[in-house]
Amino acid sequence: MEVVAGNTASEVGSGSVPVFATPMLVALMESAAIDALRDKLPAGQSTVGTKVEIVHTAATPLGMTVTARAELVEVDGRRLVFTVSAQDEAGPVGEGRHERFTIDLEKFMSRVEKRKSHND
Repeated sequence: MEVVAGNTASEVGSGSVPVFATPMLVALMESAAIDALRDKLPAGQSTVGTKVEIVHTAATPLGMTVTARAELVEVDGRRLVFTVSAQDEAGPVGEGRHERFTIDLEKFMSRVEKRKSHND
């Protein structure tokens, strides 16, 4: 992901500095975990993120590109645990762990709709 004004800390509200925002780093790492599961889940199933523990170790300035990778390191029933890391052209910028749970998409969305009805 190229660092542009729209994904900097000063623009997304996570700080006042025009560098790659930590929330964007988290999203990029989650996306890497989703990519690691591509074509590995049965039809009708998906995953949802439930936990993120990362350290953002270096600031990436405008114009540089951040890439992330995720490796599935543990499966405990429906719980999936990934190690995640990110780097830019100058080196590492973050690392950590990310957990996702497998879900039945239809059942999950049914519960979401029930929850939504409490807001009406």
